[in-house]
Amino acid sequence: MRICKLGEDVLREQAQPVAEVTDELRSVFNEMFETMISANGVGLAAPQVGISQRFFVIIADDDVRRVFVNPQIVYKSDDLTSYEEGCLSIPGVYEDIMRPSKVTVQALNENGKPFTLEADGMLARIIQHEYDHLDGVLYIDRGDEQFKEKTVEQFKKRAERAAKKAEEKERKQKSIAAKIAAKKKGGK
Repeated sequence: MRICKLGEDVLREQAQPVAEVTDELRSVFNEMFETMISANGVGLAAPQVGISQRFFVIIADDDVRRVFVNPQIVYKSDDLTSYEEGCLSIPGVYEDIMRPSKVTVQALNENGKPFTLEADGMLARIIQHEYDHLDGVLYIDRGDEQFKEKTVEQFKKRAERAAKKAEEKERKQKSIAAKIAAKKKGGK
């Protein structure tokens, strides 16, 4: 699966609820775990892989694979903690972010069964980070405004450079194809 990067619209959309947990969706969960692990991540939300639906997968510091479908954070502690966060959709960029140290979340698991989880520490942080993705919120929105603006501009320039490279590559391929076609036509 391709991980969407900062600047892609799907990352800023309000994700839609999942109607039903199906075998097809379970297959998507597995692909997301594989993608997340290969990218050295600890969480991955559906919008990050271009799916505007309300689910995410995580593997926290306890190494348990968890799937959250249609999650609702029903409790956040008043106690806040700071931690340096990063994101697979904003690679190579990190910032200290304040979040509640404890949360309680209700969701459906990979089999469509409801559960409630009380989490603290790293698990609570990852849940909040991934939950934000479902509402079109990125961790840079929760930090320093100047840092956010600089990061958004940096990724905008990256996208522009990538688009120019793609245009140039396409132009070269068309030129080569035209030369090949001309040689074939001349050789007949």
